Amino acid sequence: MARPRTPIGTFGNIEFTTLPNGVVRARTRVRDYDGRVRRIEASGPTRTLAEHRLKERVLDRTKSGPGSDELSADSSFPHLVAVWLEDLDLEGRVAQTTRDLYERNMRQLVMPEFTSYSLREITVGRVDRFLKRLATEKSYSTSKQAKTVLSLAFGLAVRYEAVQRNPVRETSKLRKPASTTKALTLAEIDTIRKAVKTWRRGTGLSGPKPDGQLEAIIEVMLGTSARIGEVLAIRKCDVDVTASPATVRLCGTIITRRGVPTYRQDHGKSSKSTRTVAVPAFTADVLRQRFVSVAKEDPEHLLFCSRNHTPLLTNNVRRRLRSALSQVEVKGVTPHSFRRTVATVLDRAGGAELAAEMLGHTSSDITKEHYIEHDDKVNPVTAEILESLAPKGEGSD
Repeated sequence: MARPRTPIGTFGNIEFTTLPNGVVRARTRVRDYDGRVRRIEASGPTRTLAEHRLKERVLDRTKSGPGSDELSADSSFPHLVAVWLEDLDLEGRVAQTTRDLYERNMRQLVMPEFTSYSLREITVGRVDRFLKRLATEKSYSTSKQAKTVLSLAFGLAVRYEAVQRNPVRETSKLRKPASTTKALTLAEIDTIRKAVKTWRRGTGLSGPKPDGQLEAIIEVMLGTSARIGEVLAIRKCDVDVTASPATVRLCGTIITRRGVPTYRQDHGKSSKSTRTVAVPAFTADVLRQRFVSVAKEDPEHLLFCSRNHTPLLTNNVRRRLRSALSQVEVKGVTPHSFRRTVATVLDRAGGAELAAEMLGHTSSDITKEHYIEHDDKVNPVTAEILESLAPKGEGSD
C-alpha cells in the first residue's frame, strides 16, 4: 500500500541554531503546492520570535498557492518586475510602445528606489514617501508615471497572492499643480509661419536647405487637429483633394521604438482616433503640393517622408520646430500647441463636443480639461436677460 503524501503546507521539525552574533535561526522543511519540499528559515533575537517568524513565512507560502514558486512575499522587487514584464508580453493587451514606456519608467524611476527590497518590505508608507519625493524633486507627471507602473506590478503580485494588498492603492492622491491651457493667437500663428518659412534659407549656411515639409506639416496640423504622428502617417490614399471640401482620413500613426526601424502603425492612439475630417482651403492647397512631390509613388506612399522615402521621426520634426522658432518671441510651441489651438477655435464656434469629435477624443471632458483655453467672458446675452430686473419708471404699478 502506497504511503500517503504529506499534506500541502505541512512542515516538519524545527531546527534552531544560535549564530555567533547571538541571533537565533529557525529552519524547517515545507511541502509547497508544486509538491516539492523546500527549506524555509527565519531568524530573531530569541528562539520564540524566530519560531514565530518562521511559521509566518510558512503561512505566507501556503496562502500564495499556485504560482508561489514564481512570487512570494520574500521575492525581490526586481523579480516581481521581471514576472510583470513577462505577463505584459503574454497578455498582449497594451500597445508595444506603451509596454516599452512602462518598462522604461519602471527601470529609470522605480527600480533605483526598491531594488534592494523584498515585496513584504515595500510598505504603504515607503511607497507614499517615494512618490511625494519624486513629485517634489522631479515633477507631478514623473511621480504619476512611477505610481502607474508600480501599481500595475503590485496588482500582479496580489493576483499571484504573493502579497495580500497593493500598497500603491493606499497612498495619498497626488496633487496635480494648477496649469493653464494656452492656445495660439492669430498673430502668434503668423509669426510661426514667417519664422519657419525663413529658417535656414539665408546665404552662407552649411548643409542642405529645408525641403518645405515643416511648413506643410504645420498647415496640416492646423487644418486637421491631428497629432504629429498622425500627420506623418498620412498616405496618398488617405487624402481626397477632389472633394469639396477636401478630406483627410486619419487612420494611423508613426511609431519609433528602440532597435526597430521607424514604421507606420495602421491604427491611432484609440478607437476614436480613426476619423475622416474635412479640411480648410489653406490645408487642401498644401496637400495638393505634397501630391505633386510624390506623384510617381504608389497610393500607399506617405505624403511626408525622408529623402530615402522612409517615415519622418516625430522627434526630428519637434527638434526642427524648436530650432526654427528659437529666435522668435513665441515660446513653448510644440506640435500639440496647434492641436490645442484647433480645439479652442472649434469650441468657441461650435462647442466642446464638436472639438472633441475633431480631435478624436472619446469624451469632451478630456478636450475641455487639456485642450481648450479657458474663456472668462460670459455670454453677453445675459445683459439682455437681466434687463427684466431694471427698476420700473415713476408712476408704474
